[in-house]
Amino acid sequence: MLDRTLIRDLSERESAALDERTPGSAELFRRAERVLPGGVSSSFQLRRPWPIYLEHGEGPRVWDVDGNEYFDFHNGFSSMLQGHAHPAIGAAVAARYARGTHFAAPTEDAVVVAEELARRFGLPRWRYTNSGTESTMGAIRLARALTGRSDVVKILGSYHGHHDTVMVGRSAGIPQSTAAEVHSVEFNDAPAMERLIGRLDGDQRKPACVIMEAAMTNVGLVLPGDGYLGAVRDLTRRQGIVLIFDEVKTGLTIAAGGAVERFGVRPDVVTLAKALGGGLASGAIGMTAELGRFVEDGSVQLFGTFNGNPLGMAAARANLLEVLGPLAYERLERLGARLRAGCDEVIAEHGLPACTVGLGSKGCVAYGEERVVDYSSFERRHDRELAELVWLWQMNRGLFVTSGREQEWNVGVTHTDEAVDRYVEVFAELAAALTRRSSGSARA
Repeated sequence: MLDRTLIRDLSERESAALDERTPGSAELFRRAERVLPGGVSSSFQLRRPWPIYLEHGEGPRVWDVDGNEYFDFHNGFSSMLQGHAHPAIGAAVAARYARGTHFAAPTEDAVVVAEELARRFGLPRWRYTNSGTESTMGAIRLARALTGRSDVVKILGSYHGHHDTVMVGRSAGIPQSTAAEVHSVEFNDAPAMERLIGRLDGDQRKPACVIMEAAMTNVGLVLPGDGYLGAVRDLTRRQGIVLIFDEVKTGLTIAAGGAVERFGVRPDVVTLAKALGGGLASGAIGMTAELGRFVEDGSVQLFGTFNGNPLGMAAARANLLEVLGPLAYERLERLGARLRAGCDEVIAEHGLPACTVGLGSKGCVAYGEERVVDYSSFERRHDRELAELVWLWQMNRGLFVTSGREQEWNVGVTHTDEAVDRYVEVFAELAAALTRRSSGSARA
């Protein structure tokens, strides 16, 4: 067991150190909170006493408004797989800008990107969006159109954007009629999913779809057990239920073809965003030919003035064809393995109650004795005080990471051995402090 008093004392010290290092963020926050709720553009960015405002980024590094430099292991929730200001993507966007930035009409780049996505994910039809939220919203609408049914099954504790159907239980403002159509089941439990679907079918409420991540990514990182995804695929196929893989965070980051390639299970629909756009807001829905016909004949309306925006498509084309090729994925695997191995050594050396979980460019250190296989086991083990200390510790030592979550990392193609080794070094300093071998020290 870790010493709770020590964790609180370290957190108090590290919080004071971060506040002292970020007076510019404090000043900007005072302006921002007058016009932005919480002083931020998204609820994910909230932090007290103030969020850390960034000023610029280059490759694997970012700088805040106070000039503090960090290795970026947040990477925009894995959106910046290609690194900040990648020259190939910058050149493509600059060239496109000079030829017009928006038409609300199709361009050749949109065709090329769809051809490449179809090759990678094995789904023949694609429609663009501007975010992961729009992608999952459109995917569920397609499933409802195909099946003529309304109910949705999702994984307990998963996140699929912020439209009403997938925010049931997570936000105020959701109509009760919407909440009644959404049913949750634990990850990694195919028999429980089959029982739930059986009960719904008996009540004449067979679901239109199952929407899920192939690996849960908002509770640290939870991998699918052996045979789980295949069992879900078999179940949904037998029952005539559309299977949607939300690959907003795993698509392109854990393999060229995301979870579809990594785990060898092909759903009816894949949703993408984040890493697709090379830093610009782009999303996509991949679908079977059968589902595509509902879009083609106008039965399902998937509108969007900025869908397939020329700048976004130019960036996505360069991202897919010039940046995220086979060598990039070899590099991501190597760096991810190096980071995980280094953290494993630290855990063993200091006897920490923790383990590592890795998947391509993504990974985390999961604290606690219990193995996490689903949301309930995560909630039993999740230590919010420790998570806050980890974040403060890393930020004060030049690692930009995600606030309020597990000790996560998102490696990009511009990360180096130096960056990875620095992450491990900072983790070793924290482990020493937590086991009272050293008190560590905040660095400028």
